[in-house]
Amino acid sequence: MRLMEGGEERTVSRLKAVHTEVWRPAIETGGGTVVNIVGDSVLAEFDSVIAAVATAIDIQERMAQFNDMLDEDQRLMFRIGVHLGEVLVDEETGSIFGDGVNIAARIQNLAEPGGIAVSRAVRDVTALQSNYVFVDAGEHEAKNVSRPLQIYHVHPRGSASMRTTTSAVPRVTLRFRGTHADRKFSFDVDIDKLMERREGFLIGRDFEQCDIVLSDSTVSRRHARLIFANGMLQIEDLGSTNGTSVNAETASPGQPQRLKSGAKLKIGEIDFTVGRD
Repeated sequence: MRLMEGGEERTVSRLKAVHTEVWRPAIETGGGTVVNIVGDSVLAEFDSVIAAVATAIDIQERMAQFNDMLDEDQRLMFRIGVHLGEVLVDEETGSIFGDGVNIAARIQNLAEPGGIAVSRAVRDVTALQSNYVFVDAGEHEAKNVSRPLQIYHVHPRGSASMRTTTSAVPRVTLRFRGTHADRKFSFDVDIDKLMERREGFLIGRDFEQCDIVLSDSTVSRRHARLIFANGMLQIEDLGSTNGTSVNAETASPGQPQRLKSGAKLKIGEIDFTVGRD
């Protein structure tokens, strides 16, 4: 796996976070059962194919939000395959196997990174009961499957929201660590809480007005604002005296600038590094 080569511990940690905070809660909320997890693969079973498709869509949307906080070469892109068919159940272990499982695995391999592929059986059952478009991807030969598989890619219909009944979002905490004049400064931001605050978090020297207080003379009373908008973390300078910059690029007052993990943020004369858990 490409990401393992660049940082095995970091990748394993992110996979665990995705499994425990995105996949498993979303599947269970959608009425499914996690049958097996091996590495970066998850096998789940649903009594309702409509719920299975809805959960798959929700997972990919949440993964897109998760990945938006990462550099492009560090993003986790999963493929999801959904099939409707009979399975055999091992009563002792709870494992499932059979043609239904094999076909779902083959369909998953044919999905786009970050996308969802489904079989004709799934499309036929759900096409009239959802706000999603099933794009015909043609017939494909698959290993250990005797007949060609008709595959469909799932996309939102027009401007329809991709959100469904699940609400599992990975708990991401951004950590800001900075220094100025031999003094250390630090604060943490819970992205879940930030997303709930349309007005964002105010940063500044005034403890009565600001959510994040930095006691430094180079920081204005109301210096900047952290917001989560358009699917990304941003910082907006509020006309501060000594300015705000991201990766040495000065932020114009009132013009939000994207802020990613690993960025170098300067608030007044305090130099911060942005990290995440």
